[in-house]
Amino acid sequence: MSITDWPEQERPREKLLQKGAEALSDAELLAIFLRTGVAGKTAVDLARELLKEHRGLRHLLTADQKRFCQSKGLGSAKYAQLQAVLEMGRRYLQEDLEHRDSLTNPADSGHYLQARLRHHPYEIFACLFLDNRHRVIKYEELFRGTIDGASVHPREVVRRALEHNAAALILAHNHPSGVAEPSEADRRITQRLRDALALVDIRVLDHFIIGDGEPVSLAELGMI
Repeated sequence: MSITDWPEQERPREKLLQKGAEALSDAELLAIFLRTGVAGKTAVDLARELLKEHRGLRHLLTADQKRFCQSKGLGSAKYAQLQAVLEMGRRYLQEDLEHRDSLTNPADSGHYLQARLRHHPYEIFACLFLDNRHRVIKYEELFRGTIDGASVHPREVVRRALEHNAAALILAHNHPSGVAEPSEADRRITQRLRDALALVDIRVLDHFIIGDGEPVSLAELGMI
């Protein structure tokens, strides 16, 4: 039976329009993206198989092109379409932050940084540069490392902060292992950066660690 033969309230597209996207399961959302199934399978059936094959939505959405295109019903066109959707989501979050009068809610910063960093298979150290009213000036990924870590140079962070005329900044890096618990090295580099930036009157407001769950804020843990 095709999806068009289903009761209207059970069809993913109609369900989304009636109840909102949050009412749909991962498989139903993915089915709308896929649009069509394959021989003998509806788009929802195919979506369920893909989620099982990739061990969930996150692993499917962050698969590289080769891995993504190996799955039945997917290909280069779908991969390009997906990358465009993901990038639009990231840019939406960035615009939302940039147009705020000030950045006062740590959760908003954490979720934006999570969208930017969580999918990387290697460690990246990034900064959100802020003005004196804590409005976003710029997001930059400054250092890239292996899965074991990234070398962070305080002098480079200070230089970029001065070039942006930043009054404050928020640090962030991802743990590709998925475990967002702060390490002793994370604490040390945070303190080194705080000390270096304090010499030029720039404040470190927070340092987020991005893993599989909610972003971890060192400020909320009392480490800043």
